[in-house]
Amino acid sequence: MDKNIEQHFRKEEVPFIDSCADLIDESINQYRPILTKFLNPRQVYILTTLVNRQSDLSVAFFGGYPNSEMKRGLIYPEYFEPSEDDYQVKLFEIRYPVKFSKLRHSKILGTLLGSGVERSTIGDILTDGTRWQFICTREIADFLKMQISSIGKTKVSLIETEFSDVITPENEWRDESTTLSSFRMDNLISEGFNISRNDAKELVSHQKVHLNWAVNSRPDYEITTHDVVSVRRFGRIRLKRQEGQTKKGKYRAIISVLKK
Repeated sequence: MDKNIEQHFRKEEVPFIDSCADLIDESINQYRPILTKFLNPRQVYILTTLVNRQSDLSVAFFGGYPNSEMKRGLIYPEYFEPSEDDYQVKLFEIRYPVKFSKLRHSKILGTLLGSGVERSTIGDILTDGTRWQFICTREIADFLKMQISSIGKTKVSLIETEFSDVITPENEWRDESTTLSSFRMDNLISEGFNISRNDAKELVSHQKVHLNWAVNSRPDYEITTHDVVSVRRFGRIRLKRQEGQTKKGKYRAIISVLKK
């Protein structure tokens, strides 16, 4: 990958950028569509930026429903017109004894990953408060159906479901316009969840915060566009857009907040 491109991203994002470059080259050289695994919003942004540098390629994304967080990307040449089926995703409903058991997002994800599949093969996990569903790549669907019979101590069965019956999540992202003294992680958490900067710093230091689905314990870590910060028991914040500075040197931004 061109070093001039890499300098616009974080050092730790270079391996992902290189993998995107390989997929782009594959699509160009073989003149066919190339499908990614599930990508988080920051990865979607990076891949879009890289594909947009190619005049004869496009990229589109689908995660099972319009506002999905995790999406599969399809890099494709001019002649190709993608359909939903090209993204090769499956939706499962988790059937369980609702009256006697309670499921949690973390428990479901832990069980799925504990079966031996990679995180990038699992899309969004959805609930309306009672029902639970998850989205996965088509290639692991049969494996999960055979492997998963319980989540924790709760007996479950996985029922393949049409996307027309996908759950509308109980909580929704809300966009907020704000001004920030900096884009430090603790500052963004403090602003997004209306807690003190010290409390936000403690949450990060005690490893209760994930940045783009990986633990990050640095309160001073600089957040950038399309990063998703997940805070245990609070919810998530996504830096949607940076909008310049005020006359007093603060930063204008649009953040999306999903509260638990």
